[in-house]
Amino acid sequence: MSICFDPNEKIFYLNTPNTSYVMGIYCGKLLLHLYYGKKIDRFVNFIDYLPVAVDLPFSPIDIEETNASSNLLPMEYPCYGNVDFRTPAFHAEYENGSTLTRFEYVGHEIAKGKKKLNGLPATYVDEDNEADTLYITLRDELTGIEAILSYTAYNKIDAIAKSVKIQNAGNQNISIKSVLSSTTYLFDKEFEFVHLEGSWARERNIQKKSLMNGIMQIDSKRVSSSHTHSPFLALARPWATEIQGEVYGFSLVYSGNHIEQVEVSEYDVARINVGINPFGFNWILAPKEEFQAPEVVLTYSNEGFGKMSRTYHELYRSRLCRGKYRDIERPVLINNWEATYFDFNEEKILNIAKKAKDVGVELMVLDDGWFGKRNSDNCSLGDWVADRNKLPNGIESLATKITELGMKFGLWFEPEMISEDSELYRIHPDWCIHVEGRKRNPARNQLVLDLSRKDVRDYIVDSVSNILKAAPISYVKWDYNRNISDIGSEGLPVERQQELPHRYVLGIYEILERITTAFPDVLFEGCSGGGGRFDAGMIHYYPQYWTSDNSDAIERLYIQHGTSMVMPVSTMGAHVSAIPNHQVGRSTPLKMRGNVAMSGQFGYELDLNTLDDDELELVKQQITDYKKIREVIHHGNMYRLKSPFEGRNTVWEYIYKDKVVLMYFTMFTRSQLGKIQVKLQGLEDSVQYVETLSGRTYSGSYLMNVGLYFDNNKEFNSEILVFEKKQ
Repeated sequence: MSICFDPNEKIFYLNTPNTSYVMGIYCGKLLLHLYYGKKIDRFVNFIDYLPVAVDLPFSPIDIEETNASSNLLPMEYPCYGNVDFRTPAFHAEYENGSTLTRFEYVGHEIAKGKKKLNGLPATYVDEDNEADTLYITLRDELTGIEAILSYTAYNKIDAIAKSVKIQNAGNQNISIKSVLSSTTYLFDKEFEFVHLEGSWARERNIQKKSLMNGIMQIDSKRVSSSHTHSPFLALARPWATEIQGEVYGFSLVYSGNHIEQVEVSEYDVARINVGINPFGFNWILAPKEEFQAPEVVLTYSNEGFGKMSRTYHELYRSRLCRGKYRDIERPVLINNWEATYFDFNEEKILNIAKKAKDVGVELMVLDDGWFGKRNSDNCSLGDWVADRNKLPNGIESLATKITELGMKFGLWFEPEMISEDSELYRIHPDWCIHVEGRKRNPARNQLVLDLSRKDVRDYIVDSVSNILKAAPISYVKWDYNRNISDIGSEGLPVERQQELPHRYVLGIYEILERITTAFPDVLFEGCSGGGGRFDAGMIHYYPQYWTSDNSDAIERLYIQHGTSMVMPVSTMGAHVSAIPNHQVGRSTPLKMRGNVAMSGQFGYELDLNTLDDDELELVKQQITDYKKIREVIHHGNMYRLKSPFEGRNTVWEYIYKDKVVLMYFTMFTRSQLGKIQVKLQGLEDSVQYVETLSGRTYSGSYLMNVGLYFDNNKEFNSEILVFEKKQ
């Protein structure tokens, strides 16, 4: 098994192919974190390494039996109220007003496989022999509250999945103030804090900052993982690159308020906390109830950021994404949004579809504006009935005509939102999130439905299901175009109002579970003003996500490069849009726009009828070329050879089975820069690779050590090369 327990030394060993996660039980009571990193055989005499029996000012001894200060010990699941003055993972208030909790070890179980998390997305196994799971029970004897710590070690992937379940085995209500999913330690501070920051149309930029004594953190308070900070943190040695150096990754499988925090103590020990943001959080746990915290996926790489990312890609692509579209290539699509916005009718959509069919597009998507009286973004959200002025015969007629062309048909929804100017709002003004007596503050002219309410969840499921049942719809784009403020619910009692943010997230997960299960043949793509809720939790339901509303080719190099730190390429929606670009006003060649978009789930977002014959011929060739490589893009290992954040070039490589795809881009140039050398990675030294366009043959060792040279003097230059192993 990948998990074992040494009963003599009281040590737990969790092993993946190349990593070890080690914990020990100190004095039969305290569960301590001992080690996480490169695989080791045995941890010797861990007590010798603990700061016990030391006389440090202002570090009181915890209890006589342990003779140790909790402010020094690496507590695996630290609580508030003892003599550990650092930020805790767990903080609760009891009926007597006390906030002191003391979790002590009471038992454990090791089992094959991995159980589902109640109400939450999580990684999984297809077969029990893929992973082992350790369940450790901690208990506070005075109150009866228990924490079940869950650790899954994958046998063939260097990933550890952690989660926590709190059970109230006592006889009093407990107010949980903080219930983080993971606490881990690094025993020096020579690391950089690496995270993905951004905004609308500028998602997931890579930022690095050296650790300092004190607290560094990113978070979201928007009831969404947000454009601003992805729920992901890496800690990397300052000298780490794509191919060398230690990197620790922490990815939270959750779509709401989150926190990723590193606290470096006065003794240079780094405590890493990850989980639901305690800000504005309170959860009342009655006797016999339980609270399940979301999962955190950890990975360790001693071969730089590249190996870390490929671990996340492999696990999330195959054991977080689910369903029919997990393992099959997705259709090339065209979306009408930037071609028409709200100004369309059935004839206009059919004209776009016919031209798209001629060049090889496989899926026509009708975006916003098809329902209610939706001629702008100020009305009709919630009224999921076709606008008969635009579509006289409804969605059914348009969908049927599209499918008769030999294409699939897709449709846009934004089911979590409500417009004040809508029939739904006039009937149910209490269904939106709001605080009674205070002004309701719309964003993008819309409010948010209260998904903590069962009647609201049922309405959304029924509304979307009725459309999907009535027409041949193969794809749904599920949008979410604002974050949540004015937190309040008419469906919750006063004492549970602070439960609303998490209940909202549980509500959207329930809705998506019900709908995606009921319509397994529909491809669901997520969206939140682009990539605003593009997180590990959402790809459990959506196997692909609209990466950004910004489809400018140059901007997308940054966005897709940063996104690939965690998310597999198979989840990234990437389209060719019109020029000048609607977000930044830049004009880039059609060839480059196509090549950039081919590094994801490929499509178009423009009116093909506006292109000339030469451009249409290029579009046809792009689609033909993409269909030859999309299996590699979907399933392949990605190597980031050059970063847009570090120069004027971006180079990505993908390897799957006997094919290699190399993508080269020059974003801008200066005179007399000559050629640039690109060395490939991940090939087999002695294998011969044939470049399919020129027919030239190279050995793997040549491509990795000598490499290829590309023109670095031409602005917006882009090339895609395909190599096949010589048989």
